[in-house]
Amino acid sequence: MVLEPPDTLLHALAWLDLGGVALFALTGAVVAARAGQTFVTLAFLALATGVGGGSVRDVLIGAPVFWIRDPWVAAVCLLAALVAWFTPTRWWEGKLVDLADGLGMTGFAVFGTSKALSYGVTPVPAIIMGVFTGCVGGIIRDVLIGRPSILLRPEIYVTAAALSASLCVLGELASLPTALVWTIAVGCGFALRAAAIMRNIGLPAYRDRG
Repeated sequence: MVLEPPDTLLHALAWLDLGGVALFALTGAVVAARAGQTFVTLAFLALATGVGGGSVRDVLIGAPVFWIRDPWVAAVCLLAALVAWFTPTRWWEGKLVDLADGLGMTGFAVFGTSKALSYGVTPVPAIIMGVFTGCVGGIIRDVLIGRPSILLRPEIYVTAAALSASLCVLGELASLPTALVWTIAVGCGFALRAAAIMRNIGLPAYRDRG
């Protein structure tokens, strides 16, 4: 049985989702621009990156796929593609795009977890839904552009999403104010991801003990 979330939570979730879509879509479009692709490719990659994780989440939790019914989502992705198309790539050099991606990823992780909980998903699967929401779009982007997926690199990425998702669940279980929970969860996850980007921190890779 699906539990219908309250209207106030739905509105808050919608705004958080749209913000995450915008950041993710921009990173997808910028990656395509750096590769010298056409505007069609920029727009497609922006859409795929922006909605990929959320689409997987909605299918798994039995919710309507969010961007099908919301006309703003595709428009935001197209706007992100236009921004990338009409700005020089040097604006997006360095670590700026990675930081924007990290913020979008942790925001998506919190959003995905909150939405899963609001639809009656239990805590551990809700955390997994948050990780999927935060990470799948970036994985799709990397695969489509033909570069090694973030999932296959030792960077702290999925771990940051899992931290944000876990803090979101803990805050919800403790009945803390939603705004406080989301702020702390996004802030901590983004701080971890930003530290990994700025200091080149990664997880240890497996070494054969044989």
